[in-house]
Amino acid sequence: MNNQRLVILLLLVAYIFSPSLFNWIINPEGAWYRPYLVWVAVIVIAFVMQIRRKNYHEFD
Repeated sequence: MNNQRLVILLLLVAYIFSPSLFNWIINPEGAWYRPYLVWVAVIVIAFVMQIRRKNYHEFD
């Protein structure tokens, strides 16, 4: 149940900030690596969530 709340919260935050984030990513005057920063953040968040989930199930 706790993971569902976290996912819903992340989706809500992504929905609220997606227009600003999208404009920041596609800004032609910005750095070329901006889209990659977003993907690195997604991968790191998924990795951390997977480790927490694995550690949580080891103690059950």
